[in-house]
Amino acid sequence: MAITMPIEAVQGMAQGDDLALLGLLQLVSPALPIGAFAFSQGLESAFELGWVDDEVSLGEWLAGVLDDGLARCELPVLMRLHRAWAVGDGTAVAQWDRWLAANRETAELAAEDSRLGASLARLLGSLELLPSDFATEAPALPEGAGYVTVFAWAAQVRGVAPRQAMLGFAWAWLENQLAVACKALPLGHTAAQRLIERLRPALVAAADKACALEDDELGPALPGLALASALHETQYSRLFRS
Repeated sequence: MAITMPIEAVQGMAQGDDLALLGLLQLVSPALPIGAFAFSQGLESAFELGWVDDEVSLGEWLAGVLDDGLARCELPVLMRLHRAWAVGDGTAVAQWDRWLAANRETAELAAEDSRLGASLARLLGSLELLPSDFATEAPALPEGAGYVTVFAWAAQVRGVAPRQAMLGFAWAWLENQLAVACKALPLGHTAAQRLIERLRPALVAAADKACALEDDELGPALPGLALASALHETQYSRLFRS
């Protein structure tokens, strides 16, 4: 016998999913005023050094950073932070926030994480979406919390599932990196869209990989990016912050 649900229940579920999706779209929008556009994550130095100089080499660079970086660091930790926020585990939130900070290999990467985290926290505060604006049992946001930690809270409180939060985070990273390339390379917007189309399956694969990793398997393996980021701090001419 078929089991049916009242139309009101179905509509309520759909509305919750819709609001979560819209909340995620707001979080990953390039228009979000947190200053992500100001950082290149070492990519500008890779251009200057000649490591990346066209569409093909840019695609290879981004695929490598995604597989050896985000899939092993930001995405699996985002999932863990999301779960910690959901159950009110402030100890785990603080632990993973410190872990991320310890894995920032240059002053530039550390500054980006802390500044974006502070900017997003200020924005959420103005929208009354910080932990302190909710139930008293919610853990406090760690002092100086990084971007991933604050993003995880915002996604969780808006009902975004962990996997969708990871995909949204990775999408925002990819869009920002392509925006950097369009400004600093002779790369047209059509080429950027080709790269998005080519890398969309890689975003899904990165989320799959992140979900499968154990705690002791985490950690980025990006010596080239770390070197490029360090060199960017003293690069003579640059468009992006260090």
